[in-house]
Amino acid sequence: MKRPALDGMLLASADPERLSRWYAAALDPEADTVVGDYRVLTFGGFHLIVDTRSDISDKNPEPGRFILNFDVADARAVVARMTGLGVSWLAELEDRDGSLFATAIDPDGNYVQIIQLSEEHRAAM
Repeated sequence: MKRPALDGMLLASADPERLSRWYAAALDPEADTVVGDYRVLTFGGFHLIVDTRSDISDKNPEPGRFILNFDVADARAVVARMTGLGVSWLAELEDRDGSLFATAIDPDGNYVQIIQLSEEHRAAM
């Protein structure tokens, strides 16, 4: 029997078009498609599905509840691109024992972590 696999997540927004444009510009997905009423951004086989819902506010009141982690090859380049888009940073880019981490805040107030793991940290996982 096939085991469950985490394939994606629904990211609801009061303004899904703005939010999906931001993710596409900031993180350069492998695919950016529209399926029915959904905008689907594909990152490494993971599908970020952006949609609207009537039961949410404009800004996430608890952004620490979940953090989207993006594994990147060049954290400095991604951070520079995001900074050029006017991103607000919760945590600036920092080196943590050879791995690079930064946490941005998306237009809805969600936390988006950029991670470039060192070969040593990757091997330890």
